[in-house]
Amino acid sequence: MDRQGGTWKEGAMLVGAMMRKIKSRNWKKQRYFKLEDDFMTIWYQSKKAGNVRSTFSVNDVEAVREGHQSEVLLSIADEFPPDRCFTLVFRGRRGNLDLVAESAEEAQSWIWGMRKLIENVENMGEREKLDQWIGEWFKKADKNNDGRMNFKEVQDLLKMMNVDMNEHHAHHLFTMADKSQSGTLENDEFVLFYKMLTQREDVLKVFQEYSVDGQKLSQSNLEDFLREEQLEGDDIQLHAKQLIECYEPSDKAKRMNAMTFDGFLMYLGSAEGSIFNPQQRGIFQDMTQPLCHYFISSSHNTYLMEDQLRGQSSVEGYIRALNRGCRCVEVDCWDGANGEPIVYHGHTFTSKILFKDVVSAVGNYAFKVSQYPVILSIENHCSVEQQRVMAHHLNHILGDRLLKTILDGKAPIRLPSPEDLKGKILVKAKKDGGLEQSLSGMVEDSLNGEVSDDDEAAEIDEDHPHHESIHCRLKKSKQRLSKELSDCVVYCKSVHFTSFKHSRIHSKFYEVASFTESKARKHLRDAGAEFVHHNSRQLSRVYPSGFRTDSSNFNPQEMWNAGCQIVALNFQTAGEGMDVNDGLFSQNGCCGYVLKPSFMREADVRFDPEMPQKRDHYHPVVLTVQVISGQQLPKVNIKEDSIVDPLVRVEVHGVPMDQAKQETRYIENNGFNPMWYDTLHFTIHTPELAMVRFVVEDYDKTSKNDFVGQYTLPLSCMQQGYRHIHLLSKDGTSIPPSSLFVYLRIKHLE
Repeated sequence: MDRQGGTWKEGAMLVGAMMRKIKSRNWKKQRYFKLEDDFMTIWYQSKKAGNVRSTFSVNDVEAVREGHQSEVLLSIADEFPPDRCFTLVFRGRRGNLDLVAESAEEAQSWIWGMRKLIENVENMGEREKLDQWIGEWFKKADKNNDGRMNFKEVQDLLKMMNVDMNEHHAHHLFTMADKSQSGTLENDEFVLFYKMLTQREDVLKVFQEYSVDGQKLSQSNLEDFLREEQLEGDDIQLHAKQLIECYEPSDKAKRMNAMTFDGFLMYLGSAEGSIFNPQQRGIFQDMTQPLCHYFISSSHNTYLMEDQLRGQSSVEGYIRALNRGCRCVEVDCWDGANGEPIVYHGHTFTSKILFKDVVSAVGNYAFKVSQYPVILSIENHCSVEQQRVMAHHLNHILGDRLLKTILDGKAPIRLPSPEDLKGKILVKAKKDGGLEQSLSGMVEDSLNGEVSDDDEAAEIDEDHPHHESIHCRLKKSKQRLSKELSDCVVYCKSVHFTSFKHSRIHSKFYEVASFTESKARKHLRDAGAEFVHHNSRQLSRVYPSGFRTDSSNFNPQEMWNAGCQIVALNFQTAGEGMDVNDGLFSQNGCCGYVLKPSFMREADVRFDPEMPQKRDHYHPVVLTVQVISGQQLPKVNIKEDSIVDPLVRVEVHGVPMDQAKQETRYIENNGFNPMWYDTLHFTIHTPELAMVRFVVEDYDKTSKNDFVGQYTLPLSCMQQGYRHIHLLSKDGTSIPPSSLFVYLRIKHLE
């Protein structure tokens, strides 16, 4: 890493600066911020708190926004100019940090410096990441900050690192690492101690199976390993050469076209050695099929940051969802003061935001991570007057990014593709008439177009049985639809669903029906194959039940089994549902669109998720997972003496016949390098739809196990052989260097 402070603006950051931390219009406190000399940690303290310091790592910061680019900073825009303001956006679900510098120059130093530090972290190689990780542990353990570590500090560190080691063994390693015999470990000695501690016997065993002399793999040994264990077929000779070039640290070994154990370990710990096939990371699918042929990453109640009764509504919800690749966001619109429509969860105590601010945020962030179309799913509860204001904002703010007309002027017979709609924002809402009338200019300003009888208003009796009065009020006050807003809807006309038979005869390809999760489940049980067939022609949206006032999620897999494209989840709520969603959309460039399997796209193929064995080209597989070991699992219990007792659960999410969970045994008191060598087998009848989730938990015999980490991916993206699984936190952010080491095989059942 370039640490020449003079070449960039960290010089100012190392000195530190007094800035205002802003939480609201009324909460503005002075804090002293400073970059530590590891170039990785920012610490800050208040004037009053004396020595109480808070820190965060550059690793935790996702982006820096300049000027008034958060709701908090917009609220004090009249007090502080934009050139002194900036926002640090953290990964996961952690709140933003809004700051005001004393001068524009100081703000620029921090904005520029933070961006450079983030860029450096992103460009770090595996070796640098490891060095940085070791350095962080050293700093945590060096309690008296003297740059060296005595044996007592080392013992405390082992507990922090989840290692349960008897004193005799710990002292033996300490003495071996203390080359200077000073009774303390300094930087290089600590690195040696760490390496002895993290010796990978499990990987060494594999290495020695293929190494002739136990010291190195010749290129041909490496080719054998890639062919026999990793099941690689394409130009293995070239790939072995590239791996040596890329991961082998020893120049001497490189000259001999060989790989040492260090190089082998680096390869297995890299993206290429991970469980996820790198060739499926970028966009690799056909993006020219109709929209209804894709699963679409979709958010429910996007404006909420917490629960549905009292949670805070925020434009930040839209920014976060779009930055995670979400392509369908929900906007719940109601009449607001001064003729301005507002967005909030109606009839609850959630806070309110302006519709125009939501549209601006969508305009600014829609295409930062994906160029493919964004759908605004509008729940319209507004009067005709305020609907006109909504249409004005959509047109005025989004301009030509808003899709207002069909693409080529001719009457289409199917939905356009994500490729056709790149850079476009589509409105899903009620529409007077259809595309055919729009083309012939027949639609007049309607007085009878009704609004709120679709989507969640239609299901209100099922979702809010205790809100009967709301239901009656809605029945009495069917609002009219403004022509201006109706004209903003092209390919996504919201309609009420009657039956599959009715849809087959009457429905148009541009009509979208919405279902609560319970209604969707009922259709899935009663007529699974019909549901799949319906979804091969048009879009369906499924959203969580109104009973989920805590904003919890259902598992989206059961809706994908029916071919439902817009399966809307509460992105603000971590857990299994979002893990599975993140897993599916982590492929294909994280672009928010994943092509459905061919048997769900073809109108003449019948697929019933309840009876997968009855389809043509039925090819079940057996997935075998040997869970070998874990590495440096995070500590979950704050109590200092507590050490993790880890177990691994492997879950298969897919069609009902494929749903399965199996666990390894738990290993007592070892979160640092537990070894299992436990083998699990799964029969999978519809591999094309299967997702595999690896969950690590801290076993507790008296209460519920604690979550440690997880990783979810589609079976179709899985690499076979010896692989590392890089674990994610509850929030879906990475927690390096926590990982599992596994051996995987996928075999066709004869």
